Amino acid sequence: MRIKVLSRPVLALCASAAVAIAIPALGANASPSGNGTGVVHPSATKASGHHGGGGGGSNLSYHGGIGGVGVETGKDRVYLVYWGSQWNNNDPSGEAAIQQSFFNNVGGSSWNNSVTQYCEGVASGTVACNGAGTGATNPTGVLAGVWYDNLSAAPSRPTQSQLAGEAAKAAGQFGNTTSTSNTTAQYVISTATHNNASGFGTQYCAWHSSTSSSYGNIAYTNMPYITDAGASCGSGFNGLGPNAGITIVGGHEFAETETDIFPNGGWLDGGGAENGDKCAWIGSGQGASANVTIGSSSFPVQSLWSNAFNGGAGGCVLSYP
Repeated sequence: MRIKVLSRPVLALCASAAVAIAIPALGANASPSGNGTGVVHPSATKASGHHGGGGGGSNLSYHGGIGGVGVETGKDRVYLVYWGSQWNNNDPSGEAAIQQSFFNNVGGSSWNNSVTQYCEGVASGTVACNGAGTGATNPTGVLAGVWYDNLSAAPSRPTQSQLAGEAAKAAGQFGNTTSTSNTTAQYVISTATHNNASGFGTQYCAWHSSTSSSYGNIAYTNMPYITDAGASCGSGFNGLGPNAGITIVGGHEFAETETDIFPNGGWLDGGGAENGDKCAWIGSGQGASANVTIGSSSFPVQSLWSNAFNGGAGGCVLSYP
């Protein structure tokens, strides 16, 4: 979904529509451009002046799933795709290595464990699973594959439809050719420096979506080259270093996909915000972004919304028992 959205644009929906949920750049309205259809949940840019709201609104509730699927259950799998020959010898911030280290460690972490309170197979409007349905999982070893699709250039400003097509291509590359195999998979489509989709850094930092394909519904993330946006997408945020946005934004989209794999069938609040949106760009107090030990390393991350926090009133947390 978004890292804090000022307003959520709604594109035309149809039975096979893709839904994009974006993390806007700090402080701007977010709206991915392109030919895809669906709903975009932007994560806010810092430039908008909206630096997180500590939740606001209401707790998350279940929205019935898409084809009965609302969260990632079983063995979560993340596939990192570095799209285009523009990546060849061209990664000035070392984003690929940082991404891979993060996803090699994030599974099983206490930071990601809050997703396990959310489930599918329960009635729409449910706010607490209490053992009902099938819960989202937090297994170790979620990084299932890395692919440099770099034999030819990617579009210099890929559209939503082109990003969705690359995600479907990746599903085939990794052998996930059945609808069942794609109910626990998410494809992170990383674009090379200065080759990001239109609106990045001014309207959003990243967004996640889903698309229908011959392999079933496929969950994917548009992951721009985050440091291209500088402070608008997290560089230096909360004193966490120039590369902080890479894992703040990447973790935001990862956790939102776990709890709303095919938007908008999973867990959202009354305003359409997901578990990452409600805690985006918090600079101080409860849920402020921080360096957190995840696996064998420390990474800058934002907090995630927990319905169970504060006696069920909900709130932003950096860990969950």
